[in-house]
Amino acid sequence: MQTYYYVLASQRFLLEEEQIPEVLKERHRHYQEQAKAIDFWLVVQPAFLEAPELQSVKAECPQPAAAIISTNLQFIQWLKLRLEYVLTGEFSAPSTTIADPLASLVTSS
Repeated sequence: MQTYYYVLASQRFLLEEEQIPEVLKERHRHYQEQAKAIDFWLVVQPAFLEAPELQSVKAECPQPAAAIISTNLQFIQWLKLRLEYVLTGEFSAPSTTIADPLASLVTSS
């Protein structure tokens, strides 16, 4: 099982009000230059919020939500300082309640 850390906020806040897509794009470029494996993902309407143990977190966050999920705690802590008005936390997956840590409730049509 792997521990995943997250920054959670409303989709509108993360994708429209903040420059998060640009921050992630720059970090992705940096990782490529360093030949480092990607350890962060942007997930719209993350399915992990449906886990019973995360219902209180889901209730605190405006919906629809978006999350940046990472295996790198320091990156999530840096995002928390940069963004300020976000929720942070962690979960372990795969588990009986979270089969896919990066799953989204959005289905492609």
